[in-house]
Amino acid sequence: MRRIFKLPATAAKTSLYLLTAAGAGALASQTISPTLVPGEIRAGISGIVRSSRAVWTIASTVVDYKYSLHGLSEDSDDYRRVLSEVHLCSAKRILQLCEANKGFYVKAGQFVAALRQVPKEYSSTLSSLQDQVLIIQCVSWTYAVPCHFKAIKEVLTSSLGPDLLEIFLSFDEHPVAAASIAQVHRAVLKDHQEVAVKVQYPGLEHQFKIDIAAMSFLSKFVALFFPEYRFGWLVSEFAESVALELDFIHEARNAERTARNFKNNTVVRVPHIFWDFTTRRVLTMEFCQGCKVCQKFLSFQVDDLEFMIEMEIEPIKVAKALVEVFAEMIFVHGFVHGDPHPGNILVSPEGPNSFCLVLLDHGIYKELDEGFRRDYCQLWKALILLDANKILQLGERFGVGKYSRYFPLIFTGRTIDSKSALGRGMSAEERKNIKQDLQSLKMEDLSSFMESLPSDFLMILRTDGLLRSLLSKLGAPHRVRLLAYAKYAIQGLSPKSNPESELLELLSWTEQVWHSLIKLLKQILVPAGYRLRNLSPFYSLTP
Repeated sequence: MRRIFKLPATAAKTSLYLLTAAGAGALASQTISPTLVPGEIRAGISGIVRSSRAVWTIASTVVDYKYSLHGLSEDSDDYRRVLSEVHLCSAKRILQLCEANKGFYVKAGQFVAALRQVPKEYSSTLSSLQDQVLIIQCVSWTYAVPCHFKAIKEVLTSSLGPDLLEIFLSFDEHPVAAASIAQVHRAVLKDHQEVAVKVQYPGLEHQFKIDIAAMSFLSKFVALFFPEYRFGWLVSEFAESVALELDFIHEARNAERTARNFKNNTVVRVPHIFWDFTTRRVLTMEFCQGCKVCQKFLSFQVDDLEFMIEMEIEPIKVAKALVEVFAEMIFVHGFVHGDPHPGNILVSPEGPNSFCLVLLDHGIYKELDEGFRRDYCQLWKALILLDANKILQLGERFGVGKYSRYFPLIFTGRTIDSKSALGRGMSAEERKNIKQDLQSLKMEDLSSFMESLPSDFLMILRTDGLLRSLLSKLGAPHRVRLLAYAKYAIQGLSPKSNPESELLELLSWTEQVWHSLIKLLKQILVPAGYRLRNLSPFYSLTP
């Protein structure tokens, strides 16, 4: 077993210390200004500390890769094994960085974890950041340590006015949730309306500039040593999404637009916005009860899936409703919630179907270009029909050229020349061929592919990755997502009712009936030794 490099040499450590100091100094010269107010100075100093930690971590990682892979042939099994080991070691190192730096680094780690196109060692390791949630009741966003109420009150009074008693009958100083950019407090307005008040942390905008400058510096530093590892696209995409999230006016407008889009859908609920008490840094909305769509409460160790079962809410039905909501956003509305992690979706035991989905945190949205939306609908239609020529044609339109042949693999788990039915996966021969094909790809190919994709596509990939994770935790089979995407892709091409869409709905309904019948027959016949699994005409749709 080849030993992974651990920076044992004093000379290597000294070089990294110097590099860290140089990087921190460069960042300081760009971000610290003598005109800053005390709060911004504190944020600046904190930013430099976090940036120094980040430079050290990434520099260590670069050295790790260089020394561990030195002398190995890129085509050898030994190289691939060691590369996987270094990926895992580096992912753990970056996870520690995110947990130490908190704030935007946690969000950046979550952003990377949602991309299935990064090495699996990174996505699986960093996905734990999605599970680090500070919860005091049933509302949650992302991981952070609560800010002292004195600082929060300063933001409230500067945004809403000096006398909060003129607005609120009561205001709980203890937050119900703490996030990476804000924390949420429960309050009651003068008219006795119960609300959730989301308050942005002080000095956050300046901290954002410092952290993004550090991330940009580090992406260029990595590319200097590894030209094939280019992450500039990732930093710019992350910076664009977070910059919008810092404006709560923007978030409030997104929430209202989403509410209008789903006004006829009783499964979806979006908290009402109280505009009189909403500013760029304070967002006041209706307080909604519910449990997270999945994942465990860290403070109580209560499994949300067990809660749903106790409330007689079937997780599979929740999964189906969830994926249909987001499929409608993507394929029909062209206005997509870009951060569907567990803390942003509550399941409330209310509504005509025994439950409804409460959508929270509307800061990150993507309005898809109309041409892109239609092309993406066409892509899914081609994926369903295994129309290889159309897939390649759309790949040219998306700007990814030869890499479009991997679209079926990315989205449906099939190869472009597969003969397998939708949802069945690949045959043994197809797995062997695609494994050989993928082994020939280098990091340069992945960088080129991701750089070529339009911004709309990057958002779709991230959202799709988060949805898959949620569906897996809810125990939903692969076909639930495929059928929903197929249905809404066709509806997105022809908004009015059409035979193809009705056929897909009939197929989904008939499949459910058939599986219920099979389950009943198994209970009767399995003791007699019958094996019924292959009787199902929908066997090709099982995972």
